[in-house]
Amino acid sequence: MATSSSPVSLSRAPWSLGLSRALHLHTLPLHANTLLLSALTYQTLFSLVSPPLSRRLAPKSYPTFPLKTRLNWDIRVTGLVQAVFICTAALRVIASDPTRVGSTWETRLWGYSPAAGKVQAWAAGYFLWDILISTRWVDMYGPTAVMHAVAAFVVTMIGFRPFGNYYGVNFVLYELSTPFLNLHWMLNKLSPTPEEEPSDLQVYNGFALVGTFFACRLVWGTYQTWLLTQDMLSAWRAGPVPQLLFWTYLLTNTALTGLNFFWFSKMVETLRKRLGGRKG
Repeated sequence: MATSSSPVSLSRAPWSLGLSRALHLHTLPLHANTLLLSALTYQTLFSLVSPPLSRRLAPKSYPTFPLKTRLNWDIRVTGLVQAVFICTAALRVIASDPTRVGSTWETRLWGYSPAAGKVQAWAAGYFLWDILISTRWVDMYGPTAVMHAVAAFVVTMIGFRPFGNYYGVNFVLYELSTPFLNLHWMLNKLSPTPEEEPSDLQVYNGFALVGTFFACRLVWGTYQTWLLTQDMLSAWRAGPVPQLLFWTYLLTNTALTGLNFFWFSKMVETLRKRLGGRKG
């Protein structure tokens, strides 16, 4: 993986040079256009693709939903597509990016590769879109939704320093559970009554949700946070480090790991209540 001192001579987005210099996001010009394309793509899915597609696939339910439910539905359709796309891209980088072979703590923390940068740009574009949506509907979703979107966007943008590109791609795999989570919510909305016995699809999806959440967020996520901590300690011993950057990145990922354990316990409790009454 190329180091952060590698020359960035061919800027693909000259308009972003001033911003990248001001914020010390040195690789941003290489991916700024992709970032904007990502945000535009997800807005198109949300506003132009999901509504007509949902009316066609759920003609008896979707048109009768209240506004907030329809918005949530379209957001979850967009999030489902995003999760499938970004996880596929991340897995491809993890499996085939030659710069990841023989990596050291220096390259894992300060390194850069075009493939990892592209994954990061698509993720940042999604969080930029999330900021716009949560701000537009803040009266429905509250300020915490905006804060979550902003925090995710900021942490992702830190990677353009570059910093933590190696781990940024690894943490993307948190999203492997998202398709099952969103499908779980959508299937519940299609049920005539909450007391209705869950369908086979809901049961199988529920098990898939718990399995992927446990494997990707608790096992994989905790392991990656531990590796990241070890690399940061190595950097700390090697000499002066940007402490604000280090602590922001480390504490954010550690807090998210803790939240994942909390969410998992709530998820299991909810699924037990939902599926507990199923015969057999």
